[in-house]
Amino acid sequence: MKFVASYSGGKESALAVYRAIQEGHEPLALITTYNTDANRSHFHGLTEEILERVSHSLSIPLWLIKTSGADYVLNFEKTLHRAKEQGAEACVFGDIDIEGHIEWCSERCKNVGITPLFPLLNQSRKDVVYQLIDSGFIANITIVNTKKASDKFLGKQLTKEIAEEIAAGGADICGENGEYHTFVSAGPCFKQPVKFSLGAKVLKDDYAVLPVLSD
Repeated sequence: MKFVASYSGGKESALAVYRAIQEGHEPLALITTYNTDANRSHFHGLTEEILERVSHSLSIPLWLIKTSGADYVLNFEKTLHRAKEQGAEACVFGDIDIEGHIEWCSERCKNVGITPLFPLLNQSRKDVVYQLIDSGFIANITIVNTKKASDKFLGKQLTKEIAEEIAAGGADICGENGEYHTFVSAGPCFKQPVKFSLGAKVLKDDYAVLPVLSD
């Protein structure tokens, strides 16, 4: 099937796209929600330039869903309608097992008449992290919820050792509860590594963030 992928720039979305391609599906576009108030992507805080670099390396077009929080659902579904008109039969998501997230994604697709695909569905969270690393993806930790994990992990490349250290501290190994987020810059489906640098640490509410910058 032809698909668009809900792409955050983080580890699960990258692995989900890779898996979908391995399963024989054809990517049409990456769709990324972009916060018009912050001028960065929702949740992972990536700039348009960084996202375009990812798109170029993956050889998959980028469709930004530029939206405020109030119109988030409406604009997401509008983009899925556009995808369906251009031949997409499915939307790929990187969700693993959080029921509310899976229901939200499935509802968006149902309303448009396309199939939701969850290549990582109900897999062990540890297995997802290990498979990402074993497949050769390079993911750096860029956001940490300091109430759930230490900000000493900021900037570090996600390895099995780092993942186990995060888990040993009481956080979910995959960060599925919002403990941490990553930026994926290279991997088996990237033509070349995405050039980027990390800015100075920013503290916002309970989060410590290293902004992903263009070199």
